[in-house]
This record gives sequence, structure tokens and C-alpha cells, in this order.
Amino acid sequence: MTTTSLVLKQGGLGCVRTPAARREALLAEFARSGLSGARFATLAGVNYQTFMGWEHQQNRGSGKAVSAQRPPRFVEVEAAPVPELALPLIIELAAGITLQLHHASQVPLAGELLRNLARPC
Repeated sequence: MTTTSLVLKQGGLGCVRTPAARREALLAEFARSGLSGARFATLAGVNYQTFMGWEHQQNRGSGKAVSAQRPPRFVEVEAAPVPELALPLIIELAAGITLQLHHASQVPLAGELLRNLARPC
């Protein structure tokens, strides 16, 4: 039975320094795996934040090469008017708290507020 070992350098703060070739190999394997970043990092024995930093660097590097090849495109977008509510929507919460919505654009924000209030502390 053969065992391969890999000697990794340790930085000044005690962090393990992973060689560039090993990082590239892990990122290529991750792209083929179909796993989530967190799951893959755990299986590879790499800190998740560190692994996602490597991926971000790789994506940013490839993005620069693409933008150098073709100029950016600008698209004109026309915003659709957001309708006003005929009557205000009144939501009564516990402790006498009342939430009034006067415009349809406020509904998603109110939904997010209610979801966050419903979460346990």
C-alpha cells in the first residue's frame, strides 16, 4: 500500500499555506463535483471561507480576461410604474403595533420585516 503525503507550509498566524497547483486542482475538482461549496470544503479539509476566497479570486481573474476581450454592453431599461393601493393595507401585530402599506412597492419590504420578526431570537 502506498501513501502519499503533502508537506504544507504554515504562515505567521498558524494558517496552512496551500500551493497554487493544489488550489487549482481543488477548484477544478469542485467545478466537476456538483457539491455545494461548504460540503466540498469540508470533504477537502479546507476552511470554507478560505475555499470561497480562492473561488472568488479565480472567477474575478477569469472575468477580467473576458472583459478585456469584448467591450461592455449597455441596455436601456424602462421601469414599469408601480401601482398605488386603492386603500392602505393595515396589518395589526401583537402589542398594538400597526403596519400600514400605502403603495404596492412596500409589500415585499413588509413581507421581509414579518419574516424576520417571526424568527426566534
